[in-house]
Amino acid sequence: MSRRRGESERQRWDRNFADLLQELRVAQTGVQILFAFLLTLPFSNGFPKTTEFQKAIYMVALISAAFAAAMIISPVAFHRALFRQGRKPELVRYAHRMASAGLGFMLVSMVASILLITAYLLSTWIAVVLSAIAAAWFLTFWVVFPFIRRNWIDEDAEEEDEEMNSAEGDHAAAARNFP
Repeated sequence: MSRRRGESERQRWDRNFADLLQELRVAQTGVQILFAFLLTLPFSNGFPKTTEFQKAIYMVALISAAFAAAMIISPVAFHRALFRQGRKPELVRYAHRMASAGLGFMLVSMVASILLITAYLLSTWIAVVLSAIAAAWFLTFWVVFPFIRRNWIDEDAEEEDEEMNSAEGDHAAAARNFP
């Protein structure tokens, strides 16, 4: 977690928490839609025609979606418990871990959902292949690229950050000098 120029430690933790909340809002919406879909599936007309294998896949998708929802929503409960105790660093670290684990469960649920639907429509081996491709696709964009980019320096972005920090500093100085 890098610190912006002129940013205090407390401001950095506040910014990191705000950024994390924005990310959680996006993930929470996705997992809730998937979970709702999975909750309604057994009540559809075609569900009784599913095989035992497909029902097992369904249970993996459903339970992992529930786990994902619980983990992605858990930072809110943790925030309520720690509210106004000055423990923002602990909250940010906890929320980061829960969000990461929640995304992992969401990945399992999404791939299991793909496997369930493709196994219902196609042969099992084609369903497994398509689901493996989907899993690789998710892992590429959710794990591999972020991990590879972790230590890369994007010179254009670095220049933009410097310009933004400089502009923020100019605005703060102007505000201080305003009568």
